[in-house]
Amino acid sequence: MSTAAETAAQLIYPPNIKYNSALTSVKFLASCFAGAVAGILGLTNWTGFALFLVSTLFTSLCINVINCHGHPAKYIPGGWTGLLNPGTDNASTFVLVWTLFYGIVHVY
Repeated sequence: MSTAAETAAQLIYPPNIKYNSALTSVKFLASCFAGAVAGILGLTNWTGFALFLVSTLFTSLCINVINCHGHPAKYIPGGWTGLLNPGTDNASTFVLVWTLFYGIVHVY
């Protein structure tokens, strides 16, 4: 039987922290690729943000199925909420890459 102290110690177990930072990187790269796709396709306004929403949901679903084996609360603080949260960094990166690729492909 595990005590509360053992459970809390497991939450800060260094391999778990390293694993969570890898998940952050995957979500960041997914937002970069989604921004590039939105820019290349010439999406504007809400259609671009809809692509960001779909890519965030798809990335979270893949992480849940492949890495978390259907139990995100066991691996990620906040469970589903933490997994689905795109974060302001990822949203900003999406918009930056979206506008970059849109300008490169569609301006001239």
